[in-house]
Amino acid sequence: MINVKEHAELNVLNHSCAHLMAQAVKRLHPHALFWVGPVINEGFYYDIDLGDTVLSESDFPKIESEMKKISKDGKRIIREEISKEEALERFKNDPYKLDLINNMEGVTISTYKQGEFEDLCRGPHVETVKELKFFKLLKVSGAYWKGDANNKMLQRVYGICFDTQEALDQHLYLLEEAKKRDHKKLGKELGLFMMSEYGPGFPFWLDKGMILRNILENFWYDEHTKEGYQFIKTPIMLSQELWEVSGHWFNYKENMYISDVDDRQFAIKPMNCPGGMLVYKNELHSYKDLPLRVGELGLVHRHEASGALNGLFRVRTFTQDDAHLYMTPDQVEGEIVRLIAFFDRVYKLFNLSYSIELSTRPEEKYIGSIEVWDESERILESACKKSGHTVKVNPGDGAFYGPKLDFHLQDSLGRAWQCGTIQLDMNLPERFDLTYIDSDGSKKRPIMLHRVIFGSVERFIGILIEHYAGAFPLWLSPDQVRILPVNAEFHHDYALQLKEKLVEAGFRVDVDERNEKLGYRLREAQIKKIPVQLVIGDGEVENGTVNVRRYGSQASESLSVQDLVNSLIKEVKEKR
Repeated sequence: MINVKEHAELNVLNHSCAHLMAQAVKRLHPHALFWVGPVINEGFYYDIDLGDTVLSESDFPKIESEMKKISKDGKRIIREEISKEEALERFKNDPYKLDLINNMEGVTISTYKQGEFEDLCRGPHVETVKELKFFKLLKVSGAYWKGDANNKMLQRVYGICFDTQEALDQHLYLLEEAKKRDHKKLGKELGLFMMSEYGPGFPFWLDKGMILRNILENFWYDEHTKEGYQFIKTPIMLSQELWEVSGHWFNYKENMYISDVDDRQFAIKPMNCPGGMLVYKNELHSYKDLPLRVGELGLVHRHEASGALNGLFRVRTFTQDDAHLYMTPDQVEGEIVRLIAFFDRVYKLFNLSYSIELSTRPEEKYIGSIEVWDESERILESACKKSGHTVKVNPGDGAFYGPKLDFHLQDSLGRAWQCGTIQLDMNLPERFDLTYIDSDGSKKRPIMLHRVIFGSVERFIGILIEHYAGAFPLWLSPDQVRILPVNAEFHHDYALQLKEKLVEAGFRVDVDERNEKLGYRLREAQIKKIPVQLVIGDGEVENGTVNVRRYGSQASESLSVQDLVNSLIKEVKEKR
């Protein structure tokens, strides 16, 4: 799906269409007042105060009809720059605009007007409203004024605008596809995970979900072993003093779960890094030991706002596929280049393309010197270029302890997901007094990389559910093979022999012998997205064969049992 905010033409169209929608709402509800109407990645929205009037999606056709009427009028959109005093006078009856104006210091105040509707806006906009033809209102939700729960609840109406009907239709089709792929819906239907009001933001993993999770984690360990990593496991709760050394206590405390233990304050870890550094300090290191690559699938907890929780995408406990790499200064760039190649290999396996973004020093709440930050940012950018990748700079979005490379994955619907991160950290080794013995016998400070590939196991599984629409490739699927005897009485023994052979070969297999018609059981296997379905009838029993059907296909083929086993083993081994 296209990112409207980053597309220059669509950005202007959607900015203008937000005003078109507001004008239509104002015509239908003259008492309406408006807060802000920005462009977002998914289109635009406007926050509206309608008093006691409550909008629903059933009101959208009427609003859209009025928007079309305004568009056909073809009024020009006029920009005007005014003084603060004039702005206060012009919007004197609108408390929301007065609040905006009173907070504007040292900026040019501009308005955009079309017909009878005028609003504060920096722009830019299209020339006339008749350019706004292909739009759709998408949803309405509540939003506190200024995002503060102590303020009044406004109504936020979302929409999208394109330059052609074809582009709009394609986008709406992708939105419908996204609804079908919703990982919360599929997670329930496929028995992967559940949520409970007894633990908001804390997922419960069910049997099928644990199979999928274990496959991914075992894959993670296997791939990291090939790359020369060691593995550790650090405690889930550590004392306040440690978090003070790391800087989390002063920079991240509001997101941490804290408890008193033996008259001391402890915190459940929101990140694995400090514990990993204690492991590094546990023994002396020589320059000959470096680079040292240490991985940890570490369970962390972060207090997220309840309104931000979203299935597996935003949770309060998750497993980060963390690794910390310690190295000498001359090894840094080479290690980052190697890491990018590692990331590339993993993402390609899941058919996920990606782009890389360099997040630089925040304006506030950062540790370390500006000189160290500048050097760190230069190294990250250089490594990307040497890897053959272009990199987009995202100013001010680095973590408080270092700049980072963020890997934005694209799924089968073209949606972007931020997953992998490589964080260059020259600060925390200083805070924790990490050292190694150099070739001349002197103590030196290692440079450290933090990195994740999945981001978190939970979120990555959510992404994969939607990417594959729940139809996982054979190697990943919790249910790999379903055997369907045509007649349980006559074909039972052969079905069990077949299951035993497949289980011995390492496959996850079940037999559906329910007293239901074959067509019904086949449809259910398709609904459950079982990759391989084996139909057993008289011919298969007599000939020692199987009738093989694949998920999503009506075609079938007859194979010998051994040929089937060999082909499935090959498919899993190649992770096709």
